[in-house]
Amino acid sequence: HGDSVTKVADGFREVAWSGSVIAGIEHAAKRIYGVQFHPEVELSTRGRDMLRNFLFKCCGCTGTFRMADREQIAIEEIRTHVGDKKVLVLVSGGVDSTVCAALVSKAIGPERIHALHIDNGFMRRNESQLVEESLGPMRVNLRVVDASETFYNATTTVTERATGERRLTCTLKTATAPEEKRKIIGDTFMKVAEEAVAALGLRAEDVFLAQGTLRPDLIESASSMASAKADAIKTHHNDTELVRALRDQGRVIEPLKDYHKDEVRELGKSLGLLDELVMRQPFPGPGLAVRLLCAEALFSDEHRAGEEAMLEAVTNFEAAEAALREVIVHSLGDVDEAQLRGLGVRGTLLPVRSVGVQGDGRTYSYVAALSSRGGAGAGARPNWAQLFMLAKLIPKVCRKVNRVVYVFGDEVTQPVNDITITHCTPDVLETLRRADHVVNTLLFRHNLTIAISQVPVVLVPVHFDRPAGAGVPSTKHSVVIRTFITNDFMTGVPARPGAHIPEQVLDDMVRGILEDDAHISRVMYDLTSKPPGTTEWE
Repeated sequence: HGDSVTKVADGFREVAWSGSVIAGIEHAAKRIYGVQFHPEVELSTRGRDMLRNFLFKCCGCTGTFRMADREQIAIEEIRTHVGDKKVLVLVSGGVDSTVCAALVSKAIGPERIHALHIDNGFMRRNESQLVEESLGPMRVNLRVVDASETFYNATTTVTERATGERRLTCTLKTATAPEEKRKIIGDTFMKVAEEAVAALGLRAEDVFLAQGTLRPDLIESASSMASAKADAIKTHHNDTELVRALRDQGRVIEPLKDYHKDEVRELGKSLGLLDELVMRQPFPGPGLAVRLLCAEALFSDEHRAGEEAMLEAVTNFEAAEAALREVIVHSLGDVDEAQLRGLGVRGTLLPVRSVGVQGDGRTYSYVAALSSRGGAGAGARPNWAQLFMLAKLIPKVCRKVNRVVYVFGDEVTQPVNDITITHCTPDVLETLRRADHVVNTLLFRHNLTIAISQVPVVLVPVHFDRPAGAGVPSTKHSVVIRTFITNDFMTGVPARPGAHIPEQVLDDMVRGILEDDAHISRVMYDLTSKPPGTTEWE
């Protein structure tokens, strides 16, 4: 990610390359091997074979360890840690927290568990009802708390990474920064949980908190439990400063902290949970709050003009200046230059930012929007192969862009020079909730909830199609459909229309969203892999 080996040490030899860059080395006599890429992630070709060869052929390990062994180790760890005390399990209705509750229940019995579902005001339609239904067979004591007003008005104290200074945040309903929203929500979860413990007549010191924290949560939050050096991509609600303080006091149980999503699902099945529950699509703990891009002003910095020029050069390659064409050609990789000619695509830089991960670090960058020149008329289909090619190329040449979307409908001919002022308020959240319901209803109807790992529906403060200088204020929002296919949730790719998701289903989603809410300007489709874009936009 910017660093490269130019000469190997004595006794080592080069064994793998990425283009002209050395990607793997070995010292045969000392049996030392090194790679400068990520064989463990799903996008790496034959990465699993590389790890298998290293573990079994180089290190002499045996493959006798099974999920049952891990399950028993986790159960023993829970029993040792908890002793004769009780456990409060925070359940969102998602896979991780439900498997955590089932595991703790098996370890100490359901009579010593208090399950708490906190409705933070950012849930999907009928989500709390589904939580009660999914936990019913476990016979645990479930308490549902409507804390939406508490969350809307919540603040917290955060530490500035640059200075180390502590400061009080604004209220959640006025916050716009993604990290601030996540930290407020995570800390408020803990505070509401403490109040629930008191309401149940339990003493806080006699109760342990159990939560379904996974390994990727800790990695992306740059937790010391996963790495001492990692950059924080995003703070997970289960790894805030307050949670870390409770960990330091020994009051938190996280039996899934070394698991990835695919392993959690396997464990859930071994615990007897139903497939429809175990294979349910993930939903973030902060809920719709991190699928709503909040802003009070457009984003524009010193890089904007250069990024717009480069985006125009990519989408109108034949008319681009020679210097820009040279930069683009240098970044093509396995793409033929001829594929950039006669694209029929227009690029628009949106004045909003999304969270991404590039070079193992967090980025917070522009979004590039592509639309069909002349519009996608009746019966016409976007050239998806072309669009995905551009989505891969654009972040390479537009260094301040980490996400690329396609805008359904007519060509976007007007620049987007302002945004709709947006906060986490009930009316805006209801707009997002309706769009989310349309998408998820169709996913379920067409049996796509397992084939496509996750489908966040995102609301962005962008109002298209307003003539420049006409004085039409920005009042509408646009919806993004972000499909994601993965096994490990560390890397992944968007679903390809026509291959992974029928184009007619997408058409029905777009039509349903636009017909259901007059406050929606356009619907977009996220074309971005992870990396450079994260699964969620915030």
